[in-house]
Formats: sequence, structure tokens, C-alpha cells
Amino acid sequence: MRTRATTISTLAMESITTPIDACCLCPRACGVNRAAGERGYCGAGAVPVVARAALHFWEEPPISGESGSGTIFFSNCSLRCCYCQNAQLAQGLAGREVGVEELADLCLDLQRQGALNVNLVTPTHYSPSIAQAVGCARAKGLRIPVLWNTSGYELPEVIEDLSGTVDAYLTDFKYADAQLAKRYSHAPDYPQVALAAIRRMRECAGTVRYRTIAGQECLSEGVVVRHLLLPGALEHSKRAIDMLFAEFGNDVSYSLMNQYTPVLSDVAAREYPELRVKPSLEEYEQLLDYADSLGLEDYFWQQGDACQESFIPEWDFE
Repeated sequence: MRTRATTISTLAMESITTPIDACCLCPRACGVNRAAGERGYCGAGAVPVVARAALHFWEEPPISGESGSGTIFFSNCSLRCCYCQNAQLAQGLAGREVGVEELADLCLDLQRQGALNVNLVTPTHYSPSIAQAVGCARAKGLRIPVLWNTSGYELPEVIEDLSGTVDAYLTDFKYADAQLAKRYSHAPDYPQVALAAIRRMRECAGTVRYRTIAGQECLSEGVVVRHLLLPGALEHSKRAIDMLFAEFGNDVSYSLMNQYTPVLSDVAAREYPELRVKPSLEEYEQLLDYADSLGLEDYFWQQGDACQESFIPEWDFE
């Protein structure tokens, strides 16, 4: 039966073992020396760049709750989808450098503001610094869960290295089709890479569990897999759900999203004309019905027209 209730560990400090002097933190495996100032596909340097650290109220209910999710938005991205609604951020055009100690303090400040979690958004390319910062923050009293909010384009060994740093994963599964992944994200290997990453997330974070924080039931462990319906891609989305459910069944939670927002640049709009419109509500309803027919028991959905540019924050380092 469809779940339509709403719309949409403290360990010693450890460093990620993968170095950035021959960076292979993501599947692009550029091998550049970021420590010496070289930039790879993601565009990141040696020091994390943060564009916003603030309470966020538009995540799934057990993540935002009533108090808000303590989101830290990192600049640059290893996937860079052509339709990204946070393109300015993905391209590294916003934010400022934040050292490990300051990043730890940001986590603690979000906790003081009443955040239900620390929600690290697009963090992969800064994994070593983030692991150190979380360890430092926990030594200073960070008690809320740490969430890894990712495109899904991850390496299993990096996920393994995050064990003890990350409590739960919010991961996309964008594509089941290699051609679509190639066209929109220049990553034809995305389907198999993301599936392998989610397997490791499931192994490291366990089944979905909740705990009460400030009187609210909040995600504390496990994996939530998000899938966004793209324009004209209903059959691709059905295939994605098929693939996920065949692999994971109801051992993970799902979030089926209808918030695609056409914010393409003029160049992208000419190259991808099919992305200039949003999916219809009828298509989205068909996707939800299909999920029901497969037997998905625990999933989130979005009510009405979720396509709103108001969901896109200001990158003002709030």
C-alpha cells in the first residue's frame, strides 16, 4: 500500500585513506594532484568550498522534520548533470574555502540551532577533510546523525572508508539507462557504478532506523534512495525502480520525486530541447502506481506541483 503520509556513533577521528595528490575519490579517477593545485573533472581543489550551511526544510519528513535538516552545501561536483538546478554550485561558482576546524564548528553550530542531523550535500570530492571534521566535531560534542547526500556516483571503497563517519545515506539513483546517463551526465557507467555504491552503503549503514530527536522521529541509520522523474523519461524511471527493487527490495527506503525544474542555460536548452518542460502530473502518478504494483512498501512521494525555483537556496554562505 502506498505510503503517502506527507510530501516530500561516535568513533575516533579517522582520515580517508584515498589521497588527493593522485585523486581517485570518485569514479572519474582523474588522478590529478589536487594538493598541488591541479583541478580534475569536479573542479575541486585541496580545501573544501562551502556555499551554504543552514537549516533546510524541504527534505523528506524524517530528515527535515519540524526543526530542519542541518545542510552543508559543498561546491563543485563530479557528475555535473546538464539539468542540475544547482548548476552554479556544481560548477564551483559559489562558496568559500572552509578548513577542517571551521567545518567541524559549522556542524556544531547547526546542532545548536536545533538541526536534526548534519546533512552533507555533494560531499564526495572533499571526503578526507569531511571525515576529519566530523571526527573533530564529535570529539567536541556532536550527537546528531551525519547524512551523506550524494548523486550516487560513488566508489564502494570510499563508502567503506566513511564507515564510522556517516550514519545514513541519501543517495540518488538517476539512471538505469547508460545512454541517458551519457547524454545528461557524461557518465555511461552510472547505472552499474551507482548500484555497486548503494550495495556498499547498505552494508555499511544497515537497515533504515529512526530515533527520537527533540520529540521528532528522525532518520538515524540506513539508506534512502531518491529517483527524479525526468521529462519524457517515464519508461526509464520504471526501469530504474525495477532495477532497484530487484536488488534491494524493501531493505532500503525510496523517495520518488517530481521536482524537476527547467532552469537550463540557453546553450543547454538548445542542446537538450526535451528538458525545457517538466513531467506531467499524470506521468508522475503512473510512476507511483507502478511502484505500488511492484510492492514498494516504504517510500516518499511529492504532492501536487513540486517544480518550484523557490526550492533552490541562495548561495550566500548563510
